[in-house]
Formats: sequence, C-alpha cells, structure tokens
Amino acid sequence: MTTPLRQGKLPSALLREILAEQTDLPAEVRLGPALGEDGCAIDVPEGTLIAAADPITLTSNDIGAHAVTINANDVAVMGVRPRWFLAVVLLPTGTRESDVRALFTSMRSALDDLGATLVGGHTEVSDAVNQPIVVGQMMGFSQNQRFLRTGGVRAGDLIVQAGLAPVEAAAVLAAETNPRLDAIDPEVLALARKAIARPGISVVDAALLSTDAGATALHDPTEGGLSAGLHELADASGIQIQLDEEAILWFEPGRAVCGALGVDPWGALASGALLAGFPPDRAADACRLLEDRGVPARIIGKAVTGSGVLRSDRSPLPTFAHDEVARVLGDRSRTE
Repeated sequence: MTTPLRQGKLPSALLREILAEQTDLPAEVRLGPALGEDGCAIDVPEGTLIAAADPITLTSNDIGAHAVTINANDVAVMGVRPRWFLAVVLLPTGTRESDVRALFTSMRSALDDLGATLVGGHTEVSDAVNQPIVVGQMMGFSQNQRFLRTGGVRAGDLIVQAGLAPVEAAAVLAAETNPRLDAIDPEVLALARKAIARPGISVVDAALLSTDAGATALHDPTEGGLSAGLHELADASGIQIQLDEEAILWFEPGRAVCGALGVDPWGALASGALLAGFPPDRAADACRLLEDRGVPARIIGKAVTGSGVLRSDRSPLPTFAHDEVARVLGDRSRTE
C-alpha cells in the first residue's frame, strides 16, 4: 500500500518519471512537458506558439484576475507577450448569478490590463467542487521562433531576483480568520491583505524587460515558494546555484504574516517574484533597467558547475514537501 499524495504539486521524482515516459514528441514541439518548465513551445508555419496552463485552487478571492495573472506570468517568462486566454470555470452549488458576473468582470479587467483576450473555455456549476476553481490557459506567439526556457542558465551566469517574495502567500494567508494574526501591526496586516494588487503578483513586464536585457533563462516561482523556484531553475539547467541570502528581496508584510502563522517564507507561494539568469556582463545593467521601471531587482547568486541550491554558508537550501500555505490551510481544515 503506497502513501497517499499530499496536497500541492506532485513530488519531483514522480513527475520526472511520468514525463520521461513520453519520448515520441512530434518535430514541431520544440519544448514539451518538462520538470521546471513553465509552458510549451510548438512551431507553426508563421512562428512559434507558446502556451501554458495553471489552476487557481488555494484561494477564491478575486479568482478571475488571479487566474489571468498566474497564466500570463507563465507565458511571459518564456519571453513572449501573453495574448489569448481560455478558462474552465467550475462553480459550487449555490453560486449566484452576481458571483459569476463578478468573476468574469474581474477576469476581463485583468485581460484588458495585459492587452490579452478571452477566446474560449467552459463554465459549469458542479457539486464536485466546494469553492470556485478556474483552470486557465494562456497563449502567446513568437514570430521569430525565439523563446526562453527555465533550463537556459549556464555556469557562470548570475541569478537575478526581480520583485518581492512572498507576495501571493501574504495575501492568501492574511485573508484568513486566525487569532494569531492579531499580533501583527494592523497597518502591516493591511498591506499584506492588499498584496495581490500592490506590489502585485504579475511578472509580465519584468519578464519582457529581462528578455530584452539579454536574460538566458526566466522562471516564475509559485507553489513551493522561492525555494522551489530556485531548485527548479537549477535542476532544469543542470547547474548549481550559490546564493547570497543577504541579497534576497523579501516582502516584509509577507514575512510578518508567515512568522505569525508558523510558515517558512522560503516555501510559501511566491507569485510576484521573477528569477532570471544573466551573463555576468549584463546582470547589473538588467537590474538598473528593472529598477528604473519600478521593479525591485538584485543579483542574489551565481550559477556554477554542479547541482542543487546552496545557501550563503554552502549548506543546501531546504525543499518543501508541499507549499507552506497549503500546509497551513490544510492543517486548519483538518481541525475545523
């Protein structure tokens, strides 16, 4: 009898094994399913289609906009502007028409901000779900057939973090009703609750700017936090990342919420941060460009020959069996 899987992403070893079983991809698939990669790339006569899909399951707050942003990030980190969006919307029994209208208004507003369009999908009310779930798919198009991979970092590259972490975790956790949050300064807690809007979880502009600045690879850390994102970047690229922990860009209201709830910020939902590899002669200029556009950016490490991610003291950066937000919310549901 095998142990049941826990909530969150599949274990890396299991996912790697499953994906390795598919060896017959057609020639037009230039990037197929792979551990750590954010989307796929398929050649068509006029260029290359970029597509990515992701669900929103850990929160139901402003879920329409959330789904757009998370999926747009996955296309943008491949160096391509998001353009077309499909959504499967699953709604629990008891959903009202006003709830549906609000969800789609939120979704369209986020799409308008991106310059992208809703082009299809499916919507239904089902007793198979107990909260709204949106499974989104975003697509973009590269006319010159160029795109970036998570696995593009080379030994010698510098690793840049653009944006703060953990922004998404701050908003999701701060929305909870938990007496331990009462210990946080009310102004700090208010900033955490508004984090989805400011500083925000979109990395589209930062990703496209980084692409123009000469990035060798981009990655959007989400579930599993900065730790998972860094390990995915290293694993996909076949290199080791040596971190400068003092340089990490933390969202302090997020760290405050994490501290109050016993959450390790390294392993908590990190949408809003971007990881990028740059040649050594381009990293500093890229940081200045991002900062000039209002995006906090800093060199946080370097890529060397080897594997894994090492902290400043050269000990391994821990990985998390599942996202810290999912762990806390799961623990709460089991005690209710």
